[in-house]
Amino acid sequence: GDIDAEAASIILQDFVENFRVDDLNNATDEPTKETVEESDSKKKISPDEIMEQITENTKNIAKKGADKANFEVQKAKYKSKKLSKLLIIPPIIIVLVLIGITVALKVRDHIRAEREAEYRRQEAEMVAEVFDFTILPGETIFDIKKKLSKVGYSDAEIEEAFSYDYGSQTELAFLNSRPGGATLEGYLFGETYEFYKTATATEVISMYLKEMGEVIKKNDLEAKYQARGLSLHDGITLASVVQKEASSPEQPTVAQVFLTRLELGIPMGSDVTVSYALDVIDPDRQTYSDNEAALVVDSCYNTRLHGGLPCGPISNPSLSALLAVANPSDTEYLYFLTGDDGVMYYSYTEYEHNQNALLHCQELCNISL
Repeated sequence: GDIDAEAASIILQDFVENFRVDDLNNATDEPTKETVEESDSKKKISPDEIMEQITENTKNIAKKGADKANFEVQKAKYKSKKLSKLLIIPPIIIVLVLIGITVALKVRDHIRAEREAEYRRQEAEMVAEVFDFTILPGETIFDIKKKLSKVGYSDAEIEEAFSYDYGSQTELAFLNSRPGGATLEGYLFGETYEFYKTATATEVISMYLKEMGEVIKKNDLEAKYQARGLSLHDGITLASVVQKEASSPEQPTVAQVFLTRLELGIPMGSDVTVSYALDVIDPDRQTYSDNEAALVVDSCYNTRLHGGLPCGPISNPSLSALLAVANPSDTEYLYFLTGDDGVMYYSYTEYEHNQNALLHCQELCNISL
């Protein structure tokens, strides 16, 4: 009666765990002498001995339970102690960590500052070693030579650059279609490029020629000019005149006027070609000081005096001028002029043209060539 329910359960469990099934399986209907004697010996155990055994077992079980409980307590204490050791960091370690972080940040900032200084130094060196060079649409070889001289190239270097055989380069083979004696006028496509100061004048010129080659190829200009009865050189020549005569919006119509006049055998009559002729023959205008004398200058560039196209381009045409010759407007004008008000006036007859000049071009039409 002193044994509680939990102890009884443990005793029962111990009995079940220690009960040997083999003993039951080996039992026979006829008990052996040993079995009988063993049975008799078991039967002779007194109740007091049984209670004594149960009591001993109960004590052992209770001791096991106490040991288990004590183990759990010790386990919990160990975990708590271990955690506390992790949480309690000596102040010296904290100080060292903070010092380490501070040093690391200073080292990082120092490295960053050195890198920025090195980048600025390299950038300054790069800027000092390069220069920009620009060729504008409408500029001539004379203008470009002056620009090359200003950036430091000698006259000998410049002349060598303009006399070099660029057509020997595969990507510049289009230059070989020029007639004999033709210059590079008209073939230096207007653009801005950056060059190292070690670049030669020949390398500078080559860059603009390559760009012209790309423009010709990309826009299929050679085929389009051929469709209008013009060679590539003829198309570039006409585009250079259109470039000097009109702004981009008017270029297709101006191109139509010139193409129509060429088709009809009428002289182009362009004053800008006369002006270029003077740049070649008398750049300082010492001989041809007035327009009356200039208009009759004997030059293959003078389209007032000679029929057909001038003997070569008179400027470096823009893309819009090149395309205007390839795709002129669908008009039938024979004359045009730019009025003092900046407006382009077109006409079909010479009489209409003279009237437009009288009404709209009193100043601009009298500017010295």
